Amino acid sequence: MLYQPHMTERLSPDRAGLARACALLRAGKLVAFGTETVYGLGADATNDHAVASVFVAKGRPHFNPLIAHYPDAEAAFAHVRATDMARQLADAFWPGPLTLVLRRADACPISLLASAGLDTQAVRVPAHADTLALLRAVGQPIAGPSANRSGQVSPTSAAHVLAELSGRIAGVLESGPCEVGVESTVLDISGDHPVLLRAGGITLEAIEAVIGPVAHTAPAAGVLRSPGLLASHYAPTLPVRLTATEMRADEALLAFGPPLPGAGLVFQLSAAQNLAEAAARLFAGLRWLDTQGQTRGLVRIAAMAVPSYGLGRAINDRLHRAAAPRA
Repeated sequence: MLYQPHMTERLSPDRAGLARACALLRAGKLVAFGTETVYGLGADATNDHAVASVFVAKGRPHFNPLIAHYPDAEAAFAHVRATDMARQLADAFWPGPLTLVLRRADACPISLLASAGLDTQAVRVPAHADTLALLRAVGQPIAGPSANRSGQVSPTSAAHVLAELSGRIAGVLESGPCEVGVESTVLDISGDHPVLLRAGGITLEAIEAVIGPVAHTAPAAGVLRSPGLLASHYAPTLPVRLTATEMRADEALLAFGPPLPGAGLVFQLSAAQNLAEAAARLFAGLRWLDTQGQTRGLVRIAAMAVPSYGLGRAINDRLHRAAAPRA
């Protein structure tokens, strides 16, 4: 075991809190931090021991790569082979919820464990002032998968992090609720043509407006080139039933627009059917329904349909993973 149970420090995003978070990370400890997407579980990406501790704390499969976070594009591109397309995308969307998968540079210092032994590395510049300040202070890329147990619902508040990882990590930088609420879009541009690996906070339409057509493909068997590609992922304890049009007596409802008749326990993603609002509330809603539903003896979460365009594509990706059969 690579971690020892201890008290998780709650750190404010002020000068003292950032200094403490920086010191813990430099010492190889794990510190969760808020971004515009979800809370990440931070580790020094160049420290093999620290990266291994991430997998242990999360119970995460070792073949699932980790995203490395940087304070700016040039810092990121120092560790990967940046292409003209990469720089074009960075100019358009960084800082922001877009992760780029590129070939590792020859002298890339990131732990191969963070790359799952692949010749590529996922990199991102987050759009969150506290996180950028932390990244600048640490002076190293920070590996930052979602700060939750592997396969569980991603956290969008410090309280969500503590509910699952308290005592398993050194600290959490309490940076407030996450504005976007779903993970970053992951785009593989390591080959001849760009490939969308994961829908997320930057829409496919926005990306294609910058670089043209983007391919969609499933990963090759046994190979995961980015985070978030496991079939069963982001899953609450209660099973999820998709595209519900009627309610059953033993179900809770994840609503999008007017709730279905007969629903008792309801979490509303967006009464106005606003996709940005729904994305920001998705993981909090799944967590709340899971906890409250079990308390009330319910056996399932029924999720109403969400349109599959714009951020709806990312929402549906998460819902389908939440509903996938468990291994």
